[in-house]
Amino acid sequence: MKLSDYVIDFLVTKGITHIFEVAGGALAHLLDSMYDRKDISTVSMHHEMAAAIAAEGYSRVSGNIGVAMATSGPGATNLITGIGSCFFDSIPCLFITGQVNTYEFKFDKPVRQVGFQETDIVNIVKPIVKDAILVMNPDKIKYYLERAMDIAKSGRPGPVLLDIPMNIQRADINPGSLESFYKSSTIESVNEFDDAMVKQIVQLIKSSSRPVVLAGGGVRLSKAQDELLKFIHKTGMPVVASLMGLDAFPHNDQSFVGMLGSYGNRYANLTIANSDLVLALGTRLDTRQTGTKPETFARGAKIVHVDIDPYELNSKIKADFPVNSDVKKFLAILNNYITKYDKDKIQSWKQRIKYYKERYPSYKTSVNDTIEPNFFMHRLSEFLLEDTIVCVDVGQNQMWAAQILEVKKSQRFLTQGGMGSMGSALPMAIGASFAKPGKTIVLITGDGGFQLNIQELQTIYYYKLPIKIILLNNCCYGMVRQFQEQYFNSRFQSTVIGYSCPNFQDVVSVYKIPAMKITRSVEIVKAFQKLFSNAQPMFLEVSINPNFKALPKLSVSRPIEDQDPLLPRDELKSNMFIDILSEDEKK
Repeated sequence: MKLSDYVIDFLVTKGITHIFEVAGGALAHLLDSMYDRKDISTVSMHHEMAAAIAAEGYSRVSGNIGVAMATSGPGATNLITGIGSCFFDSIPCLFITGQVNTYEFKFDKPVRQVGFQETDIVNIVKPIVKDAILVMNPDKIKYYLERAMDIAKSGRPGPVLLDIPMNIQRADINPGSLESFYKSSTIESVNEFDDAMVKQIVQLIKSSSRPVVLAGGGVRLSKAQDELLKFIHKTGMPVVASLMGLDAFPHNDQSFVGMLGSYGNRYANLTIANSDLVLALGTRLDTRQTGTKPETFARGAKIVHVDIDPYELNSKIKADFPVNSDVKKFLAILNNYITKYDKDKIQSWKQRIKYYKERYPSYKTSVNDTIEPNFFMHRLSEFLLEDTIVCVDVGQNQMWAAQILEVKKSQRFLTQGGMGSMGSALPMAIGASFAKPGKTIVLITGDGGFQLNIQELQTIYYYKLPIKIILLNNCCYGMVRQFQEQYFNSRFQSTVIGYSCPNFQDVVSVYKIPAMKITRSVEIVKAFQKLFSNAQPMFLEVSINPNFKALPKLSVSRPIEDQDPLLPRDELKSNMFIDILSEDEKK
């Protein structure tokens, strides 16, 4: 049996239905092994970066491994952005690269290259993968494939890469005699927490009068949404979410507060700041959540931090109870321990949070018929079906969507966190569409990000994917422009000066995707009615004034409760249960 045939057969046994790729000579045998198969399909993308991110989107939605393939040299290096995103956001993906024949590889020779397009991709990607292997022995292919799948999914998930030279791809193997990874390895278990610690945490939860749950991306990754919902319905505790945890808990549940962080809802940040207990689940507690001075984060609270990665515990925020565990297992045990909970004890706390939300709403109706981005997102929520998958790009559009969209239980909110690459939403949507055929995918992007992978409009058209593209066009790199306005005296170099974009109506129409454009608030509802009137791909361009900012926003060195635009000092102080402002912060 040819080795490349075995690789594809193996992926089929793992339930993988689609492989995202761009053709190349060093990939020829693997592509040929896909020819005319009915049990698995290729999705031919138009750039390897897009193929990698499509695999990421496929994995996020399917819950299975995403797979992307690329040829040697530039094909392999073009995967790197998507690989990095999977690493930072803990998404299990397998990346397979073709490589020159082993007899053309330079190995330790002091030359730059021997084979055409020879590139040592394994050593290039090692800092951003859980594992990377150059396959040199054909008889080890089963071992490496099983090992790769196990490593990608176990512990904190992430990407793995197999680099397979052409002569290895075409090698003849005997599947029955291949070595298995599972017979020769022991699987490490995650460190478990002890019974005494659980009892202490339960007692802390019961005695707290201002508790809050912080739901991170690890809730969804560990498939802990139902356990979290069960816990919240038992206790009534309020829930705030990180950017990556936005679809971990239904926003229409009365316990949901909002998103916290640098661009978080002001009321969510005030909730964390005033809490006396933070139950942080599956989150890195990075500075975009906590502010650049970690010591100011939730200063009056005890912190229980649960994460599957032991290196994240006490890394940025000192926790009173650092718990190295899978979030789902932790919540299941917590739910078993908590049989009674006095919800009345936190009613005044929840009333205070309600006051924050009423006092500091995150959107207002449009003025002078100008389309206000946050209000636009509010109206969009009203049109989303119960099982809609929303894919959001990076930039101001990401923050507007994250602040406002009401994500219901069966909906998904997909966006990149750690890597944060502009242009990621379009290929993410493609991957999501293949993971859930027939589901409506809503793609939210900006004019800058859209141009980075605009070639994948052809992929959407070719496969007739039901992707609804919403482009917020402010004719600039808005997020960086906002940064330049705040810190560089409005010197808009390369964000406005030097930046340009085409007539998107003309461009999208060339790809035979129906396109429309709105410029006034009064046009929003009719545009949505048309956009969602059928299951065909469609494009909606929304004109946004470049002066609109993503607000509130946290400035450097301020605590998360003190976002721009700054509240009057007396008002901020009145919002706090205790005086936790420093003398500098009071000014």
